[in-house]
Formats: sequence, structure tokens, C-alpha cells
Amino acid sequence: MMKKSTFGAVLAFMFAAAGALTAAALYLYHREKELDEYERLLFSDDMEDYDDDEDTVYEKIQDDDTAPAEDTDPDAIKF
Repeated sequence: MMKKSTFGAVLAFMFAAAGALTAAALYLYHREKELDEYERLLFSDDMEDYDDDEDTVYEKIQDDDTAPAEDTDPDAIKF
């Protein structure tokens, strides 16, 4: 038969292991719910949150040679 101190240590270890497993299961459960919500928002087809402003006016950019040269400094370090 086990001593009382050994029995207490085994019992404490069992409670600690059960608590750790419960904490891990709860964490994974809540994390999965959070990921499902994120995935639902990311891949939703309803586009309710899409804010398309149809009053936007786009101006044509002129194609002339007045744009600055890409590399005007000969001493510049190139990467």
C-alpha cells in the first residue's frame, strides 16, 4: 500500500495534468472559433463590407516626357 505522501503527490499530479489538458482544449476551441470567424469574413461572397465609391473620378495621366528621370544622380548607390 502507498504512503499518504505518495498518494497525495500522485493525486496532485493527476489534477495538474487534468487542468493542463482542460486549459489546452479550451484554448484550441476558442482559437478555432476565432479562425472560423476570420475565414468567414475573408472569404465571404456577400461583399457587404465592400465600400465601392461609384462617384470616384479618375484622371488620365498624360504620357509625356516631363517625368523625372529614374536615375539622375551618377553617384547614387544602386541595389
